[in-house]
Amino acid sequence: MVCPEWPEIKLEEWRDVWVYIEQRGGVIKEASLQILGKARELADKLGEELAGVLIGHGVSRIAMEPIYYGADKVYVLDHESYATYNPELYSYLMVELAKMYKPSIFLLAGTRAGREMSSRIAVALRTGVTADCTDFDIDPETGELIQSRPAFGGKLFAHIKTPTRRPQMATARPNIFEVPPRDETRTGEIVRVFIEPIKTKTRVLEFRPERTEGEQPIEKARIIVSGGRGLRGPDNFKMLWELAELLGGTVGASRAAVDAGWMPRSRQVGQTGKTVRPYLYIAVGISGAVQHIAGMKDSKYVIAINKDRNAPIFKVADYGVVGDLFKVVPALIKRLKELKGGGAG
Repeated sequence: MVCPEWPEIKLEEWRDVWVYIEQRGGVIKEASLQILGKARELADKLGEELAGVLIGHGVSRIAMEPIYYGADKVYVLDHESYATYNPELYSYLMVELAKMYKPSIFLLAGTRAGREMSSRIAVALRTGVTADCTDFDIDPETGELIQSRPAFGGKLFAHIKTPTRRPQMATARPNIFEVPPRDETRTGEIVRVFIEPIKTKTRVLEFRPERTEGEQPIEKARIIVSGGRGLRGPDNFKMLWELAELLGGTVGASRAAVDAGWMPRSRQVGQTGKTVRPYLYIAVGISGAVQHIAGMKDSKYVIAINKDRNAPIFKVADYGVVGDLFKVVPALIKRLKELKGGGAG
């Protein structure tokens, strides 16, 4: 049923697949490149073009990058008035651009910026938006976008469609899709667009990085040592940092540990945190709720350390250690130090 105050649209006028190419300081976010690979598949199934949308100041120099990763076209909004990211301004620019070119599908990465802009865009365009999708496909009969995401704490999967409105909008969880190969032989069209900026109600004064300098972000780490409720307190995460440093990795946490204030939200792994796919994931004192497993199940190898032999985490672990983490982790740290110091093998 269509909301009566929403004007009817002609679906046939809307075509092509768009991806918002998020960048900061002229560096494209990896989460946007990940979506390009999946979006390329969708565009091919529809027989339509894949376009990227790039906004900022001085971004023309990276305009070919989305094409190297699979796009056919890039809409470039490059102007000094767009230099500082502001969700109110950037959302307005994308809404006006969408009205001009009418994309059938519009995807954004489920980053902080993608989440806050997608809802603004959807409201302005009188369409829907599905958040934190983990897969996309095209209905072979209708050509509609199938937007898939976990629901009810990961107990089932919802498959959502937008049959009467356009564009069909969704955000995708970072690290769900692989970054497609970069191919500099690909060619495409660069469309430069200027839209008169609006006067926003807010003004960004400065950006302050959330993580401490030198800390490795969990979404890029090859090795993650994650702690849960079993750590009993924030001070005990010090041994996880020590273990992670010996392994060349970083530290993550379950939602329970984050909600308790033991670790910052930026370190949370899981359905309501970040999705990671490291080479090695060590779960320490984490029971393995479905919400947590949803965020780390694609790890190459999983090692679980838990005193409860019936903990769900062991079902997804490649190697499990049933024991007291306060004995196992220190012993592991000691052995690694011996090996690094040239001790007996």
